[in-house]
Amino acid sequence: MSSAVSAAPAQILTFHLDQQLFGVDILRVREIRGWTPVTPVPETPPHVLGVLNLRGAIVPVIDLRTRLGLPAVAGTATTVIVVLTVVGSQGRRDFGLVVDAVSDVSHLNQNDVQPTPSGITLGDRNSVPALATLGERMILLLDIDGMLAADEGVALAA
Repeated sequence: MSSAVSAAPAQILTFHLDQQLFGVDILRVREIRGWTPVTPVPETPPHVLGVLNLRGAIVPVIDLRTRLGLPAVAGTATTVIVVLTVVGSQGRRDFGLVVDAVSDVSHLNQNDVQPTPSGITLGDRNSVPALATLGERMILLLDIDGMLAADEGVALAA
């Protein structure tokens, strides 16, 4: 089994992006906030919307649709910012991810999780190393550490 499968979280927060269901380890979620405007920062990558002041801490906000190459859409009443803690080479950092809507918290068993089939992702840019099936639902499990720690937009949190 791959390390992505053996390290599958026991509980995940699921959310929607472009009619797809994604999941992240619930232990990484700090909070879920309704959409609020962010302060843009010049010369950042297109997927970095700006920064948010979260009780005195400056948190970079990432448009997850743009980061994953999905079509951009205007925010709706269900658009939220999921604030997550990412662990990288420079330690722990908080990020906000803009998602279309939060779904629920789901429990995963090891046999619910499988590695993403080879040949359908861009090698080392694999943000979705594993998939989970819960009943009829397919959940794309995000590797937020790998996805954001290598991201050039992470410099905002340093």
